Amino acid sequence: MTEPNKSKENTHLVIKSIVEQVQSGNGQAYTEIIRRFQKKIYIYCYYLLGSKEEAEDATQDIFIKGLENIKSFSYRVSFSAWLYKIAHHHCMDLIKKKHKGNRFWISFKKNHAKDQFHGREEYRYQDFIHELLEKLSVDERRILLLRAIVEYSFDENASIMELKPATVRKKYERLRKKLIEDKKIGGEIHEHSFKIGG
Repeated sequence: MTEPNKSKENTHLVIKSIVEQVQSGNGQAYTEIIRRFQKKIYIYCYYLLGSKEEAEDATQDIFIKGLENIKSFSYRVSFSAWLYKIAHHHCMDLIKKKHKGNRFWISFKKNHAKDQFHGREEYRYQDFIHELLEKLSVDERRILLLRAIVEYSFDENASIMELKPATVRKKYERLRKKLIEDKKIGGEIHEHSFKIGG
């Protein structure tokens, strides 16, 4: 087993142990789950909702829902995928309730990124992502975030989005072609950060 795979396996075992502790009634152990996933879930919510305040509230609600439902969790999927599925549904509900549809991203303010990300290169990267996401539909945004940033497989994406893996793959391939055709695609940041190759 290679070092990256060994590290991933060790992380999986640690999370499995923590989840089992929480399921057995050790609520305090849930703080470790929050510590491990809070930033990732927040960033996912932030890119979907386009608001620092909404993302913070959503992240808190998602972890509450996770705790309330953790006893029903089983390893048909990874715990991470299970948690992202909660985040996915929660963010989609918020978007629907606000009747924002595909136009909700217009209200996004780039100065939020300045509050969250520090350093010229890191902000440049975040600014690039914002410009990219502005051009995408909500559906395309979800696929790109889960596939290219969270780095989930098509099977994991399908589980979270409640679609067939083949459907997710087809949507991703269409999105990949769309991004490749975009004039802004191909820079060093993009090549390093996004799995445009599939």
